[in-house]
Amino acid sequence: MAGDRFGVSERFACRILGQARSTQRRAAPEPDEEEERLRAWLRAFATARPRWGWRRAAAGLVAEGWRVNHKRVRRVWREEGLRVPHRARKRPLRGQGVVGQFCPIRPNVLWALDFQFDQTADARTLKLLNVIDEFTRECPAILVRRNIDADQVVATLDRIAAQRGAPMYLRFDHGPEFIAHAVADWCRFSGANTVFIDPGCPWQNAWIESFNGRLRDERANAGRYGRPAAALRVGSAASVPRCGPAPTGSSGSCLAFVFATRCSRRTVAT
Repeated sequence: MAGDRFGVSERFACRILGQARSTQRRAAPEPDEEEERLRAWLRAFATARPRWGWRRAAAGLVAEGWRVNHKRVRRVWREEGLRVPHRARKRPLRGQGVVGQFCPIRPNVLWALDFQFDQTADARTLKLLNVIDEFTRECPAILVRRNIDADQVVATLDRIAAQRGAPMYLRFDHGPEFIAHAVADWCRFSGANTVFIDPGCPWQNAWIESFNGRLRDERANAGRYGRPAAALRVGSAASVPRCGPAPTGSSGSCLAFVFATRCSRRTVAT
């Protein structure tokens, strides 16, 4: 074939390709009935066991009573074009909503949610659900439990919405508690939209991350909790506006609840 294509002799083509000239003299034998049954068996095996290779196929043939060499199984396996497919990477489950940056323009428009972890004195894990209003920096709730699931997240949102009204948007990451159907149903029934941060980009949820750092520095690092009730009292105190985050420059160096009151009065006046 190479000699015909490039116009060279068979001797020269075999020398360049590194093949013996005797390979060009003998035609490939026609497969007999036993060879056809072997190929059919290997094709059926590859269809039934796509993650098993030729070595397991050879073991299966021997187990069924075939007298066949493993090198022959490998050759036929390759001639049939059989191969173990690459393992497809499982696509992680993502929530439904807007992804990326978003900036609120008034109170009760955008709530940010995030989880924080700590330990009690007996080295058991504590899980905290922190909720803040990104515009006023208020913290309406901190839920402290050993474990928090999506139903408890919904119960916390219900409790806050009963006092303040539902927000227009919720911002959180792609955690399993936040992408659950229970949270999606609450958002649909409450008329709230979801704003998901990009995977691996906690800085897109900067205000809640800042609050987490302040809470850990001012409350959690002050001492070890003997039991969850003690941590719950600390969390409840931190969620009170007067004991919440420190004054910020964006709010005119006033506490969060003072800034929220000013914004409410301004809204009523307009």
